[in-house]
Amino acid sequence: MTPMPSAAELLANRRRILVTGGAGFIGGAMVRRLLADSEAEVFNLDKMGYASDLTSIEALPQAAERHTLLRVDLTDAVATAEAVRQADPDLVLHLAAESHVDRSIDGPAAFIDSNVSGTFHLLQAVRAHWEGLPAERRDGFRFHHISTDEVFGSLGATGRFSETTPYDPRSPYSASKAASDHLVNAWHHTYGLPAVLTNCSNNYGSWQFPEKLIPVVILKAAACEPIPLYGDGANVRDWLYVDDHVDALLLAATRGELGRSYCVGGHGERTNKQVVESICTLLDQLLPAGAPHARLITPVTDRPGHDRRYAIDPARISSELGWQPSHSFEAGLEATVRWYLEHQDWCSQVRARAGYHGQRIGQATSPI
Repeated sequence: MTPMPSAAELLANRRRILVTGGAGFIGGAMVRRLLADSEAEVFNLDKMGYASDLTSIEALPQAAERHTLLRVDLTDAVATAEAVRQADPDLVLHLAAESHVDRSIDGPAAFIDSNVSGTFHLLQAVRAHWEGLPAERRDGFRFHHISTDEVFGSLGATGRFSETTPYDPRSPYSASKAASDHLVNAWHHTYGLPAVLTNCSNNYGSWQFPEKLIPVVILKAAACEPIPLYGDGANVRDWLYVDDHVDALLLAATRGELGRSYCVGGHGERTNKQVVESICTLLDQLLPAGAPHARLITPVTDRPGHDRRYAIDPARISSELGWQPSHSFEAGLEATVRWYLEHQDWCSQVRARAGYHGQRIGQATSPI
C-alpha cells in the first residue's frame, strides 16, 4: 500500500482551513489531524450543540496557537458570513450536520434548519468569499462537502452504493443530507464554486458522542445493562474507522476532481447483531467478570423506516486518488472498545451535559 501523504503535503499552499462541525466526532478527528500533521491555521465553526466537545482538541499543544473556535450556528446567515470573513479560508471542509437518525424521527425541523438552510447560508458566504479572493488564492480554493451513504436509501441482499446510485433517502436525516448534497452540486454548476463531495459509510472510533450503536453497546455491556438490538438485528452497515475516513477526506478535498463525488467505505459490512456480538466477545476478554456479555442482548421494537442494508463501493476514490482503509474492522473495533472503557468518565460527562443517559429515542410515538 502506498503511504498516505501528510496533511501538510496535501494542503500545499493552503494555510487557512475552515472546518465546520469541528467539535463533533468526524470534524474533531479532522481538526486533530490538521493540527498534528500540518502548520495550517484551523478555524473551527461549530454551534457547540449537545454532541460537541473540544476535549480532544484542546489537549493538543498546537491548539493554543493554531486553533480558533468560531461559535456560530449556520442557521444564522449573518453570523455565518462574518465567520467566513474572519477565517478567510483557502479550504472549507463542511462537516457540520445534525446526524442522528433517531433524533431526526423525533424532531425533523432541526435537521432541515441545520442541514439544509445551514448549508445554503454557508454556500452563499463561501461563494462571496471565493469570488473576492485574489487570483492566486482563488485558483487553489476548494469547498468540500461531507455527506452520508444514507442518501441512497436501502439496498437489497446484493449490490453496493456508488457515485451513480440514484438518491432515495428514507429518513428525515437522510432527506436533509440529500438536499444539502444537491445544493452543493447546484452551486458548483451554476456559480462555478470549486466543490467536491464525499458520501461515507458508518464511522466509528474514539471520541464519538455515546448515542450511536457502537459506544452505546460498549457502555451498556460494561455496566451490565440490557443491550438494545433493533428488530431482528439483521440490518447491515458498512463500518469505516474514523481515521481512515480522515485520510479519504483530505485526499478528496485537495486532489479530487472538482464537481465530482467520491464514495468512501471501509469494506466492513456487518449486521448489527454481528457488531453487537463482536463487542460482547471483546468485553468477555477485557472484563471477564461480566462474561458472557451476550446474555445482555435484548431485542427491541425496530426503528421506524429502518433501512435494511448499506454497502459502499469505494472503487473511484481508490483508483483515482489511491485511498485504501488501513484498519480492518476487527482491529478498529478492538481499539474503539478499549478507548471507551478507558474514557468512561468523559462519556459520563458529555452525556450528563446533553441530558442523555442512554435512553432510547426515535420511536415516533408522539406528535412532532
